Amino acid sequence: RLVREHPVVVFMKGSPAQPLCGFSNAVVQILRLHGVEDYRAHDVLQDPDLRQGIKNYSNWPTIPQVYLNGEFVGGCDILLQMHQNGDLVEELKKLGIRSALLDAEKDQDKK
Repeated sequence: RLVREHPVVVFMKGSPAQPLCGFSNAVVQILRLHGVEDYRAHDVLQDPDLRQGIKNYSNWPTIPQVYLNGEFVGGCDILLQMHQNGDLVEELKKLGIRSALLDAEKDQDKK
């Protein structure tokens, strides 16, 4: 239910305003670079059952975990790779989210 409550859902340590591990912070920063401010974040440190439950659900042993449109994408390393190769822009577009990086590129082209 939680992974489908919003187009972008992140299970992390801490909150977007105060990530409590470097990997969670990296996910928040990547989303921020793309201008994704409207997403659901769940702090797994507040709920041990949620922390273990999401690992079991995804069959992925680490936190953070990112879900787009209810589908498990991966953790920090996968999101970083998607950011670097441009796949994240395309995945966000499928959700109706225009990446802020596209606007930044246009601004650079004008200069």
